[in-house]
Amino acid sequence: MAMAAEGGAETARESERPFFVELFLDLVYVFALVSLTKTLVNDLSWTGIARTLVLLFAFALIWALTTWVGGTSGLERASVQSHIIGVAAASLLLAAVVPGAFHDRGLLFAATYLFIHFGSISYFLFFARDPAGPRRSGRIAFWEAVAAVGWITGGLSDGPARLGLWALAILIEYAAGAFGWPVPGLGRSQSLEWRLGGGRVPERYRQFIVVAFGAAVLTTGTTFSQHEYTLDRGYALVVVFTIVVLMWRIYIYRAGELLTEAIARSADPALLIRAAAVCHLAMVAGIVGGAVAGELVVARPFGDTPPSWAAVLLGGPALYLIGRALLDYTVFGRISRSRVVGLVLLAAIAPASALLPPILVALLAMVVLALIAAANLVSTRLHARTPAPPALG
Repeated sequence: MAMAAEGGAETARESERPFFVELFLDLVYVFALVSLTKTLVNDLSWTGIARTLVLLFAFALIWALTTWVGGTSGLERASVQSHIIGVAAASLLLAAVVPGAFHDRGLLFAATYLFIHFGSISYFLFFARDPAGPRRSGRIAFWEAVAAVGWITGGLSDGPARLGLWALAILIEYAAGAFGWPVPGLGRSQSLEWRLGGGRVPERYRQFIVVAFGAAVLTTGTTFSQHEYTLDRGYALVVVFTIVVLMWRIYIYRAGELLTEAIARSADPALLIRAAAVCHLAMVAGIVGGAVAGELVVARPFGDTPPSWAAVLLGGPALYLIGRALLDYTVFGRISRSRVVGLVLLAAIAPASALLPPILVALLAMVVLALIAAANLVSTRLHARTPAPPALG
């Protein structure tokens, strides 16, 4: 009996592990996040931040839909793996176009983005063996067609018009997904259609966080290697890397580890998984902000700190903590006080940031994250944490 139980547990763990083709897709998204980071560094303004967020949401939607739909269609099948490789190839082109997306390559970006969506929809409409696939894909196709008007029109426009149209298009896509892609005659997508449960999708979310951390480390290390080696830059590298380590530590204590169990206890696992996707997207956006801050600090540790620099130096960790707080609520039905205290402390640092060099602002952000990580460790040892997901429906 014990051997049978052990074998069953091992089988469950095997089913949660990603397929190699999914990890291959993740490699492309490391490049995509690095490309977004570099583009924001070169246009560090409120407009640049808005543009980067729109593009990040676009990449995240492709990744999420590929993860969700692929998991319902049998990833061990050669045709499904071929489809994901195709998504990876098109995503590589999409990531390569990012620097010119709001300049001379807008139409190419829009066309490639829509090609990925409609290519996936066509595959799951005509070739997938999932009985729920045609109706689900039909609903998504309807709303992608609506959003396509904004993407193509934006690609043909210039300046603020492109940003506004693309922001509207991505808003339509996310809003449609939040409401189950409702379509007259087809109804709306039900949670059971996605069969999102168990530990595979939560494991993919964790891997997406790792992808973001990988992009942050790659960006920071590349920046350090491209500049003259000085002691100041060495200190900056240590501070930036420590921030990444602390973000990782804060993620895994304890909601990040217990997400799978929370999903198993939820009355609607698929809905909880979609809610967790929002939390992870916010954290990934925060990590991208941290990667931008890391490149800036390593390139110029001392000197003045412009408001745009302070926005990413403190805003990146703040956005990460917001996403992490939402994950707390998703898993435990409550928000840890340390997240709120951390946000207050980061806000308190902001007024003084103009008087401090970038490395000291980053150091203060690091101290805030270190205090949160220490509080998490103490709390975990004093109090057992049991998942208690809220009713999200």
